[in-house]
Amino acid sequence: MKFADPKNDLAFKKIFGNENKKEILISFLNSVLDFKEERTIVDVTLDNPYQLPDIKELKETILDIKATNANGDKFIVEMQKKDLSNFAKRSLYYTAKAYVSQIDKGEEIINLKKVYYIALLNFNMFENKNYISRHLIINQETTTQDLKDFEFTFIELKKFDLKLEELNTTIDKWIYFINNASSLDLIPKQYEDIKEFQEAFQIANRYSWNKKELEYYDRVLMRQMDDALVEQKRKDDLKKALSKASQEGMQEGMQKGMQKGIKQEKVEIAIKSLKQGLDLETIKIITGLTDTELDNITDTI
Repeated sequence: MKFADPKNDLAFKKIFGNENKKEILISFLNSVLDFKEERTIVDVTLDNPYQLPDIKELKETILDIKATNANGDKFIVEMQKKDLSNFAKRSLYYTAKAYVSQIDKGEEIINLKKVYYIALLNFNMFENKNYISRHLIINQETTTQDLKDFEFTFIELKKFDLKLEELNTTIDKWIYFINNASSLDLIPKQYEDIKEFQEAFQIANRYSWNKKELEYYDRVLMRQMDDALVEQKRKDDLKKALSKASQEGMQEGMQKGMQKGIKQEKVEIAIKSLKQGLDLETIKIITGLTDTELDNITDTI
């Protein structure tokens, strides 16, 4: 078998946005949000199920899957490969937009349902060591969650470092799958007898894809490689520029330091000469100091 990289936009939507395999997304959501018992999601309605994009219109997009459960709650699942620097603000905007778009003009705002925002990031965003972090709106004085309609979960894929034999929870298995599926040749035994994972691996199996899907996948992969090369060149150029500036700064600093040291030495000679009674003209010749500089020294002592 040859599995696709789930971080690729086509593979991500094909796996998690498959309307005929909704149990995959349900398993993922329940594990990420730690939903159990009465909170467990049992069904979802996909607002934008998987459709093969038009290759001619291939462009950089923010990948997302929007789902709604039986309670009407909204779930936004997004894969973001690039660090956009303003991603925190974007996630707030996107969640707020999904919140207010639930009702039309004139409808009661009481009908607004909770929005869960889940972002899988292929870069580091926060300083915490854990690969998953949850963000709520908390009352600063009581530390209670009084405003409950927004919840954010960020999964920083690069911080996940568990090995295959260390996978214990469902969420760990999902993140390992997303990070490592493309490097596997067979479905690992840790995923055996788990229907949702078996189906996810089957969908990710590129041998079952049609020609158009494979072409789109490869083009996206090439775009990602090109972007990575451009980004690496930018970093290398910046590193060289900083190194050059640092070297020039050190040389300039050394020159200024030497000049300052020579000047200080001349001042000390002038002070000793004055104390020994030498006339100013002679001292001026010896040190090379100006009349103003000698006057200042004279006033000082």
